[in-house]
Amino acid sequence: MVSTHHSEEDARNDSILIWVNGTLKSRGEALISVYDSGFMLGDGVWEGLRLYEGRWAFLADHMDRLYEAAKAIDLDIGLTRAQMVAALEETRHANEMHTDAHARLMVTRGVKSRPFQHPKLSRSGPTIAIIMEHSKPDIPRPIHLATVPHLRGLPMTQDPKLNSHSKLNCILACIAAEKAGADEALMLDIHGFVNTTNACNFFIVRKGEVWTSTGDYCMNGITRQKVIDLCRADGIPVFEKNFSLVDTYSADEAFLTGTFGAQTPVGMIDGRVIGTGTLGPMTSKIRALYKT
Repeated sequence: MVSTHHSEEDARNDSILIWVNGTLKSRGEALISVYDSGFMLGDGVWEGLRLYEGRWAFLADHMDRLYEAAKAIDLDIGLTRAQMVAALEETRHANEMHTDAHARLMVTRGVKSRPFQHPKLSRSGPTIAIIMEHSKPDIPRPIHLATVPHLRGLPMTQDPKLNSHSKLNCILACIAAEKAGADEALMLDIHGFVNTTNACNFFIVRKGEVWTSTGDYCMNGITRQKVIDLCRADGIPVFEKNFSLVDTYSADEAFLTGTFGAQTPVGMIDGRVIGTGTLGPMTSKIRALYKT
């Protein structure tokens, strides 16, 4: 099995420093309370960021999404955007990172006074942690997907656009895919149209056109939007639309988008080879446009 987050092993990660509520700590010391609302209930939001040549890719977009998500769940982060970026940079410099690094920025509602659900029991303010690792994608072959029964749901239950710590639905989808012999899960929306995977946004290529879901039931992926924008700027026909598994199985190419892997080719879905089963020419072109 491989995954869209597979990376090269790097011994430097054994000695990284982790930012926890304003203090840099070693891996063994970077601990939070068992009463933390993130641990206890998955009550929090997060962002994943990539570092390239000393710069955080699409930093403003990631900060927008983080603060919008926090507002949506009525969580006061307690830091300004500038202070949050400063914390990222403090962690980066402390770990002497310049490129090929990944940051996981997590904010929870904080430590609870009692082990129950009500958010007013979180009285100590937010918990903020930044894990930063030397991390270079190393995906040895195109990803294999399996369609699973777990759906990307309605916004009045848990809006799939929200980058929250509550990821159980996607974890269960991933487990189902693995048991089916695939690497990751292809998830449908409530109408049965192809939507996204458990970890990334999903695209197909048909007759020179690039298709992705309407966006109504998927994570509002930053890399997803960049690919759409790049296609439009380069004159590549791109459509956000409903499409079915029948459309998908007969696609010329398929690929995934995400912060970590950027554009990852898909070689097989539900035992059916997609196109040639290898990295296709359109995906290669989009990769090249993305890098520039």
